[in-house]
Amino acid sequence: MTNIIKYVPLILLTLVCVFFLLFILYEKDPSNPPSALLNKDIPEFKTISLYNEYVKLSSDNIKRNVKLSSNFNVSGSENNTEEKYTLINFFASWCTPCRAEHKLFFEIANDYPNVFILGIAHKDNPVDSKKYLDEEGNPYSFVGLDEDGKIALEFGVFGLPETFIVNNDGKIVFKHLGPLTKKIIDNEISIFF
Repeated sequence: MTNIIKYVPLILLTLVCVFFLLFILYEKDPSNPPSALLNKDIPEFKTISLYNEYVKLSSDNIKRNVKLSSNFNVSGSENNTEEKYTLINFFASWCTPCRAEHKLFFEIANDYPNVFILGIAHKDNPVDSKKYLDEEGNPYSFVGLDEDGKIALEFGVFGLPETFIVNNDGKIVFKHLGPLTKKIIDNEISIFF
């Protein structure tokens, strides 16, 4: 019995090594796990605007490419999902990597006017979210609240920031875990727009 116990650490180490070897052989990145939602319908959700509690946005608006009637964006960009791809970015004022990628959303909004940029303030105090967007600027077409984290749970969000792209049919076609970079936008995201 004691001989078997001696080999347990060796067996565990071997299993861990085999696991990482498989990731390397299949060129998988363990920091970027695959999403079960890719090429599937956007999960159902409803959110209220950070700036006006009477203005709501739902997954149904995005799926049906609805022209939204209310102007609820501080930045003044066109606020509808009609015939547009939707980029969904989960962020929070307390998230340092979110601040690192934030300026890139202004570039996306400028370079790709056919993109509806939806910011979801995840588990963040609305006052802090407003202050953050006042300081850094608001590149989003709509900023929704996810104070309890239920929307992020539906999307399978692992951590912040996390970004998704939804096509005109309401299907998720892209997911990125972590902060976006100019290289990621140029090489992976721009192909959708």
